[in-house]
Amino acid sequence: MRHWGAICLVLGLGCAAASASERAAVLEAIHQIENPRNVARPGPRGELGAYQFRAETWRMHTALPFARAIERACSDVVAERHYDWLRRGLERAGLPASAYQVALAWNSGLHAVITGRAPPTAHRYAERAANLAAALHAERRLAAR
Repeated sequence: MRHWGAICLVLGLGCAAASASERAAVLEAIHQIENPRNVARPGPRGELGAYQFRAETWRMHTALPFARAIERACSDVVAERHYDWLRRGLERAGLPASAYQVALAWNSGLHAVITGRAPPTAHRYAERAANLAAALHAERRLAAR
């Protein structure tokens, strides 16, 4: 993934748009897995919003009160920031910032992915999210034609 930017620059392709589109597909997949009906009540560990943020994660990316996580627009902004933070962390560790790796880090934490300690349930989550994101991304590309 790290080399796509250079390839796109040379070929004159719109990789920023492709990257944004991929990010949107991954985030929508995470939303569909985490909270597809946008339930406002907290999850079992206090998670809130479309992406089921924990308070600590929310506070990493915004000063807004955690209660605002149930507002989709606020949650979307924080989700994009968190996705970008995970992607940068994976790249700094020399790991691919693929949909699978980002979803794995989303579910188990960046440190767990970098150290190879993500649990099997997180790998299943990441596989589900990556497959769903690929399908969503393909749908969007077809719709754009």
